[in-house]
Amino acid sequence: MRQKLKIAYCREMDEAIRFYELNELHSSFYHLERAHILGQNYIIPHTKSHWWMLKVAFKQHNFKDLIGQITRIIASILFSKIWVPTGNTGGSNVNPLKPMAIPDDLYEILKK
Repeated sequence: MRQKLKIAYCREMDEAIRFYELNELHSSFYHLERAHILGQNYIIPHTKSHWWMLKVAFKQHNFKDLIGQITRIIASILFSKIWVPTGNTGGSNVNPLKPMAIPDDLYEILKK
């Protein structure tokens, strides 16, 4: 992972965890989605973003999202290096195979 990308990914994850600890789960999830976009091409960052999304779902007692994140964790381990849908935010509320628009600020970080 390039340094600029790693810094941005870590910043989003740090914010997500901070909001999670404050029990501000909506804000936490927002930053997890951004971290997911940044890290989805790398197995560990990709899986870590889904792990924290699973933790949010657990804290919300959301069974549908729990199951959705478990399947995405497995897929992140198996497919991160093969193929990922660019820009996909990683939540259970979106099709896991659907490419999505990348926010402009993240696009600037992701472009090589």
